[in-house]
Amino acid sequence: MKPLSILSAAVLSAALAMPAAAEKLSLGAISGYLNGLKTAEGEFTQINDDGTISTGRIYIKRPGRVRFEYDPPERTLVVADGDRVGVVDPKSNTGPEAYPLHRTPLKIVLARNVDLTRERMVTGHASDGKTTTIQAQDPENPEYGNIELVFTADPVELRQWVINDSAGARTTVVLGDLRTGMQLADDRFVIPGVGPIERRDK
Repeated sequence: MKPLSILSAAVLSAALAMPAAAEKLSLGAISGYLNGLKTAEGEFTQINDDGTISTGRIYIKRPGRVRFEYDPPERTLVVADGDRVGVVDPKSNTGPEAYPLHRTPLKIVLARNVDLTRERMVTGHASDGKTTTIQAQDPENPEYGNIELVFTADPVELRQWVINDSAGARTTVVLGDLRTGMQLADDRFVIPGVGPIERRDK
């Protein structure tokens, strides 16, 4: 096994470790958990499509908002403000860019009302005895890609997601322990340097 594969396996194993014999969570239970998750923050580890690994801190404010602050030397910032997903890369010569949130699989987690029982939304639902994994897509626009969500039970917690985007790239985000229920200011979810006229709606 390659060193990177060993590291990735170790990261995933540590993040998902829990006592055995957990029952498969129902789609209703998972939807209820996500709808009850209003604010959260914690550390994350991201395994990129090219095999590189990034780390940082995540802030979630549902509906519609999430912020990824990447650790040095990367220093990239990714922010969803409720309508758009903005990418701010200090190394870029083109400046910040923003894309419609509704065209990304992440909108499934950030929706105001998550209902995974909708027809054609969930395309996979399985358990390995320790975690429950679902694969979900926008039923009206499956071409936007899909998201795989991994949950532990007792209590229900989101531990990992994998975004398979419309371009075929696969990005894994492994979450550390999330603190929930705190106050997060709205200005934390403003995309720096992106005004209304720069919004990309297509």
